Amino acid sequence: MTIRPTIVVCEGDQTGQELLDQALRALEPSVLGFELELLRYDLSLRSREATNNGVIHEAAAKMRETGLGLKAATVTPTEIGSVGSPNRILRESIGGKVIVRTGRRIPGVTPIVAVSYPVVVVRMAVGDAYGAAEGRDGAPGSSTESAWRTERIERSTCRSVAEYSFRSAASLAGLVYGGPKWTVSATYEGMLKEEMDAAAVRHPNVPYRPTLIDAAYAGLMTEGWDSPVVIPALNRDGDCLSDLVLAMFGSIAGAESVLLSLDENLATTIAMAEAPHGTAPSLEGKNVANPMAMLLACAAVLEHAGYRGDAGCGEASHALRAATLSAAADGIRTFDLGGDASTSEVVDEVIRRLEQRRA
Repeated sequence: MTIRPTIVVCEGDQTGQELLDQALRALEPSVLGFELELLRYDLSLRSREATNNGVIHEAAAKMRETGLGLKAATVTPTEIGSVGSPNRILRESIGGKVIVRTGRRIPGVTPIVAVSYPVVVVRMAVGDAYGAAEGRDGAPGSSTESAWRTERIERSTCRSVAEYSFRSAASLAGLVYGGPKWTVSATYEGMLKEEMDAAAVRHPNVPYRPTLIDAAYAGLMTEGWDSPVVIPALNRDGDCLSDLVLAMFGSIAGAESVLLSLDENLATTIAMAEAPHGTAPSLEGKNVANPMAMLLACAAVLEHAGYRGDAGCGEASHALRAATLSAAADGIRTFDLGGDASTSEVVDEVIRRLEQRRA
């Protein structure tokens, strides 16, 4: 067999790792019909602590070479002085600019609110509240103790988020909606709003409704949408917003997340796909967690391989996504989507459909 793309696989923790192992079964050569080279890096908490995060930098360096990555959910320790967030380090190390998360209808699942069209959150991948300098002043525990944080965003990141949002809306025939709280923070959050306005001028045919973030939350839940919606967001806002959007469609485990590094022309140089949910320690070892997001992440990384011309990857991406969604439509779903199938049973069914397609 001809060796196809090389994908950097970042292993994770708890249920995140279990779901990765299950989803990778769908990337076996016997299932896809061609071979991938998977380079695995252990990003579990134990490995990160043992290497003082060196393993993250090794994985990022290799991802910069291959341009493709796939990541499992990882634990971020909360202790002061810990190894910190692997997601932040990885995003900064590969020059990530935007994170794209798309809520979409899951066949056979009634959404929480009346929404039929996709909702795409285009979020800053770096800066803002993540990695900000922070500290505390005053006597610990006293009424005069205070905490502070110094956040920072770059105009280049704001521009990437804004421009990518308008390009996405154009490709979907959708609307650019939402934005930061620019009325309260004209200098800081206003920078993203400035870039949104500038992108709107460059894309006059894309409908544009800038809306303060708090009003956008309410609008998502109450307005009737007759087209896809694309929401540019700050890092922290986008993190919260994307969880809401995915849950609106039935489950946070029902869609993938894609981190993109972009060149000056906004062409993708690195794409790393992952499941946006956490490690779900309460589900570890029970074979009940929903593998849909991880399967769709596999489809997304194949899709980006196809964009750059790797033969067969685009078709394989489409087939994997279709098999995952059609299995859900036919009732093969985990408990969070109203089904009674196990993790492995869902993946078994997806693989069966992929193999049937090639028969």
